[in-house]
Amino acid sequence: MDEKELHLFLASLKKSPRKKGVFNPWYDLDRSNDESAEAPEIRRRQLVRYMEERRRSAKFVLVGEAAGYQGAKFSGIPMTSERILLGGKRQEGILPEHVFRGVEPRRTSRESLKPEGFSEPTATIVWDQIVRSGLSPRQFVLWNAFPWHPYDPKAGPLSNRTPGADELEAGHEALTRILGILNRGGKVIALGEKAFEALGNLGVEARKVRHPAQGGARKFREEFMRTISRWIG
Repeated sequence: MDEKELHLFLASLKKSPRKKGVFNPWYDLDRSNDESAEAPEIRRRQLVRYMEERRRSAKFVLVGEAAGYQGAKFSGIPMTSERILLGGKRQEGILPEHVFRGVEPRRTSRESLKPEGFSEPTATIVWDQIVRSGLSPRQFVLWNAFPWHPYDPKAGPLSNRTPGADELEAGHEALTRILGILNRGGKVIALGEKAFEALGNLGVEARKVRHPAQGGARKFREEFMRTISRWIG
């Protein structure tokens, strides 16, 4: 990933829909829940480091639906929680260095919200399966069709909602760029129908697996490993 590619990619992330109910983890400050005004910059730095470590080794891209408040909203990395970055999942075999090395992982949410950092079930399941695959975590890139965090304005920023069709379309540029930068000729896995549709609308060939949320963990694991096994022989 050269400087020009990085600049264009970050510029695409800046173009989040300017409306209530959408939070941009890399450029917006959540004054109620972020630890400091530095939070967006920390999240950008962590995302860039994550991408840099995969620019030559990435073979598979896993595309989810949207950033969640327990995951990318505060970590800056799709399907990755603060708890993972802070080492709170070591006993489960998921290490901070699986995500990135070279810069110190940092939380951005207020410690008073969750002393050990937010933990997202989907993030834990996905990372656990990546580790169990026996392949290098740096062969996998995690992304979302709608890269930003959609939330219910009535419930507040610590909530999630499903992105609409127009919102998924708004995420096309960032999705196209990350596939171009990190997955030239690689394999793409869609987690669930929304991600599959978004990729299809871009003409991207992808294999669909069950999203691990809402009781789908077992089926996700089975379909993920079956898909990977077919690709690697």
